[in-house]
Amino acid sequence: MAGDMSLIEPSVLNGDFPKHVILDARPRSDWQAGHIPGALSFSWENFTRTDEQGVPFRVLPPQEMALALGAMGIDEKTSIVIYGDADKSWGGEGWAAWTLAWLGHAGSVRILNGGIQAWRNGGLTVTPDAPKHREKAAYNFKLAPRWDISTAEIEQRKSPMVLIDTRSTMEWLLGKIPGAIHIEWTKFYTGADRRPLDAAAFRQLLKDHDVDTGKPIVYYCRGGVRSGYAWMVHQLAGLPDARNYEGGMEAWRKLSSK
Repeated sequence: MAGDMSLIEPSVLNGDFPKHVILDARPRSDWQAGHIPGALSFSWENFTRTDEQGVPFRVLPPQEMALALGAMGIDEKTSIVIYGDADKSWGGEGWAAWTLAWLGHAGSVRILNGGIQAWRNGGLTVTPDAPKHREKAAYNFKLAPRWDISTAEIEQRKSPMVLIDTRSTMEWLLGKIPGAIHIEWTKFYTGADRRPLDAAAFRQLLKDHDVDTGKPIVYYCRGGVRSGYAWMVHQLAGLPDARNYEGGMEAWRKLSSK
């Protein structure tokens, strides 16, 4: 899927509604207050839980995610547009894009450039009205584990990798994975509309932090949401595929021996 992930401008989406299912990655309360017409709520808060090992914020098992998407009328070939606000959702649009990639989504995935703020700033309509009911679909996932990484893989590091910690400075100072580089997730967007960095600016950001782009890159945060946003910007920039440590520091603290 990530090879067919790209940005879409609000004006283009506004004239192209019938071709896509639109997912709102903000908190559900924000979606209820006003969303792009027809958009379905898809907040990470409603699709994660504490797992059997006591690690919070874990994405639901793929079978459950497939059932949830199917109930929304989405199958694995559906053309999807995702938007958020790169703010209250903690970069939830990136988490949503990563989750679809992890499920092996075969349809196109577009990220609304500038999110809900660019939509509103363009004078386009939002509504509190619930979207029309969509018929249920069968979502046939084909899990793509290459987008994720386990605690054991990071701990053993049988091959070179660059770990990038996308949490806040305060979180970073309180403890990190050994050897990680700190780049707060808010550095991955720019401007009043909080648009994802373009390829040149993204490469410069990595260069400024001495990131070796010749090695596999792994992003992490507390539980895979902010790092999912960084992963999304990485994929949009066209660099070699990166991974999102979806378990994050919560998994590292509970499961690693370090």
